[in-house]
Amino acid sequence: MFDIDHVHAAPSGDLLTPDNSVMLFVDHQPQMFFGTGSGDRTAIINSTVGLAKAAVAFDVPVVLTTVAAESFSGPLLPQLAEVFPDHDIVDRTSMNAWEDETLVAAVKATGRKKIILSGLWTEVCLVLPALSALEQGYEIYVVSDASGGVSPLAHEHAVQRMTAAGAVPVTWVQVLLELQRDWARTETYGAVMEIVKAHAGAYGLGVVYAQSLLGAHAAG
Repeated sequence: MFDIDHVHAAPSGDLLTPDNSVMLFVDHQPQMFFGTGSGDRTAIINSTVGLAKAAVAFDVPVVLTTVAAESFSGPLLPQLAEVFPDHDIVDRTSMNAWEDETLVAAVKATGRKKIILSGLWTEVCLVLPALSALEQGYEIYVVSDASGGVSPLAHEHAVQRMTAAGAVPVTWVQVLLELQRDWARTETYGAVMEIVKAHAGAYGLGVVYAQSLLGAHAAG
């Protein structure tokens, strides 16, 4: 029964915060991008890099993983590797990242229950670990625009399958702003604005325009 006396100003425990989440980037590699046909590859790369920069801005733990990097899929996406130049990368043979002991240990070591998940392809390399981690009690947030499948239908059905199992579909800007959540948080405000300007399209242009007007007024 709803009790109005318990209503107060407080965030939901379901919200992503810098203290309760870990980002898992799965198989953002050249060979995987070659087969991606669910959306514009440049847009997926842009979203992925924006998401990665959000992790850095808020000091969210990150796990990077590739599959068969030396024999088939190639190295981690250069734009992503540039954001994490000194970060270890877990290379696997298994399509299901959650069957790799080193990767699972890396996620466990963060102590975080909410996994912000992105990667290629949605219908294989995201569905398999998402369902596996969900079954073990983790909460999964699938960053759909930083992920891609071999076709629009494959991507859509994969997101539907994960959602039906309990995963939450999100976008990279949604994650960024949910981590910020309050514009009075000045310690991350500047970094967020720089990420938005670099990767958030029309939203970013709007920020550039607003800042130019404010700068002009200040100068006047």
